[in-house]
Amino acid sequence: MLRLRIQRVTWPKSALILTDTPRPDCRDCEGDGGTAYDYGDQETGEYAGTDWEPCPCWNEHRRWTLLHLPRRPRWLPRRTCGGVQWGSGGYSNEPPF
Repeated sequence: MLRLRIQRVTWPKSALILTDTPRPDCRDCEGDGGTAYDYGDQETGEYAGTDWEPCPCWNEHRRWTLLHLPRRPRWLPRRTCGGVQWGSGGYSNEPPF
């Protein structure tokens, strides 16, 4: 049985997709969709990374694009809030009322 949700993705293009989710009552993955395994280097035995094994209750490649989202043109000015441009890192000394 599919458990669908809407998700926004930005790669390779910005879009809204419909995707499958893991079973929340799965006994193997406990709703995470898989199990992470840490592994070490053969020679030194030190931590070398983490491997991910997906659970059969979920197919992470099952997704459908619903709507491609347009990009904001570079020439279009950004929104401002209280005279301060979003993302400028500055603060306004004007009261909020």
